[in-house]
Amino acid sequence: MDLLSTLVDKGLRRELPTREEALAVLATPDEELLDVVAAAGRVRRQWFGRRVKLNYLVNLKSGLCPEDCSYCSQRLGSKAGVLTYSWLKPDQAASAAAAGVAGGAKRVCLVASGRGPTDRDVDRVSKAIETIKEQHGDVEVCACLGLLSDGQAERLREAGADAYNHNLNTSEETYKDICTTHSYSDRVDTVRQARSAGLSACSGLIAGMGESDEDLVDVVFALRELDPDSVPVNFLIPFDGTPLAGTWQLTPQRCLRILAMVRFVCPDVEVRLAGGREVQLRSLQPLALHLANSIFLGDYLTSEGQAGKADLEMIADAGFEVEGADTTTLPGHRSEDLVAVRRRGAGTELPPNA
Repeated sequence: MDLLSTLVDKGLRRELPTREEALAVLATPDEELLDVVAAAGRVRRQWFGRRVKLNYLVNLKSGLCPEDCSYCSQRLGSKAGVLTYSWLKPDQAASAAAAGVAGGAKRVCLVASGRGPTDRDVDRVSKAIETIKEQHGDVEVCACLGLLSDGQAERLREAGADAYNHNLNTSEETYKDICTTHSYSDRVDTVRQARSAGLSACSGLIAGMGESDEDLVDVVFALRELDPDSVPVNFLIPFDGTPLAGTWQLTPQRCLRILAMVRFVCPDVEVRLAGGREVQLRSLQPLALHLANSIFLGDYLTSEGQAGKADLEMIADAGFEVEGADTTTLPGHRSEDLVAVRRRGAGTELPPNA
């Protein structure tokens, strides 16, 4: 059996590929790229059909971060000239979220710059979550606030948060090359805290920071072990004024191979096209929908995205459909696992049929 047939067979059974197989996907030549996309697309359709989930970012607090992550325009010492402001009020956050919901977003992601939230910050975000849920009862809310302290994930969940995002970004081996103010293990601990509290874990990576194929496989295998429900795949936007300015190492073809590898390693999770897709995939964005089943709608934290109308047209033109609010994103077995995690995180708060 050849490589792609083996990977499809494993993906349909939720079986982990070998490291050698994952590396081989990244090493396939451009003339075989459509074969790779078609193979990974079979796995994507098995678990998610032709549905595309829409997500929308709300930047609660922008700039002036004390961390030194090399890729980030909000980092310590950044000269990127991004907009800086303190916390949005709950009604402002809800108003921003409403714009995404009106465009078809099923999940709203509340993001704040900084190392991690104080307890007062968690109170602020909790009020924003409650306000959004009051106005849009069906929308999923994901918080992304940095490193969590004990008990904070539980408080966010009690306020109505459905998920928590904290990306691993790159391999453990190379993490020190992109950040010195916190560690890779700090990030792993936060993802585990969120999951233990009953939140759906969301954790992904950034490609294009100078990493090797081995680094990419390492971080995706680490994600598979952490078992998040969603894996955002970001492609570096090399902002001027950051240490990675001018780092253009990706091609659209490499981006597709990376997405295919992620899909083969994490066959039944929500793989999300995230930051940088427009500038790195360019005209090949529609092909990426055969690999990822989720995208961000509109703008990102400090950069403009493709217009929401163009995103919706792209989805329709590629033969996909927007996932409705009444549709469960995850396959049945993962949905059941998530309910079990929520019950453990909530103690006896959830009824058996929650």
